[in-house]
Amino acid sequence: MGRWTGGGRTARTARDRTTRAAARAGLAARGVLYLLVGVMAARIALTGTQEQADRGGAVQELARQPFGRVLVWAVGLGLVGMALWRLSQVFLPPSGHRLAERAAAAARFLFYAVTAASVLAFAAGRRGSGAGSTDERSRDVTARALGWPAGRELVAAAGCALVGAGLWIAVRAVQRRYRRYLDTAAMPEALRRSVDVLGVGGGVGRGVMFAAAGVFTVRAAVAFDPGQAKGLDDTLRAFVALSAGPWLLTALAVALALFGLFSLVLARWRIL
Repeated sequence: MGRWTGGGRTARTARDRTTRAAARAGLAARGVLYLLVGVMAARIALTGTQEQADRGGAVQELARQPFGRVLVWAVGLGLVGMALWRLSQVFLPPSGHRLAERAAAAARFLFYAVTAASVLAFAAGRRGSGAGSTDERSRDVTARALGWPAGRELVAAAGCALVGAGLWIAVRAVQRRYRRYLDTAAMPEALRRSVDVLGVGGGVGRGVMFAAAGVFTVRAAVAFDPGQAKGLDDTLRAFVALSAGPWLLTALAVALALFGLFSLVLARWRIL
């Protein structure tokens, strides 16, 4: 009996170590993508470039670097780790996790699983996959959904959910809810003093991005026009049309880059 218990404990320890490694790899991969999107969004604001400021554009940017294919594979595998970590939160949730938190973990698992598959497909040579435009994908999905029974209502509900998620992300960032997950005692002093700049600024920017995409999705439902739906790239470009557009987009670009850096901090110092 003692040997069996010890074996179970050993297996559990190995599983926990694997889960923690997967989570840290996933957070690092997410950080790289957001950092690149922020850089490309800044280029759009400052130079008007036609670069694709979304995940696909970030993957293409990585692929153009020295050892680009290796970098794309690394990000894709990191996103697999993120998906597996979220899946573990569904079936092996931390103590105190409620049903709603497990449902959110399931949604995140699906998102990261699809994202990882597309990035890995691109790394394997399918150039139309991981580098595909989120704008085209958003319009295609919206067009299909509008064709379903009660499709307009479903699309409107999805848009409202995105707006709600964006507001939730921004509010939690302002409340500094992330602090409970950070091992601040182990951080260098300079990083401990500046981490709130990354966490609050990055979280608010990410929340604004989600909320703006949700508004465009609601507009697509109201107009019954899938062309109104926007992915990340078109959502960012929409800010340029506003009176203070380039400045707003620059601020959002900086915020997204801050969130990328914050994700890299989480990859090292998140309590798992």
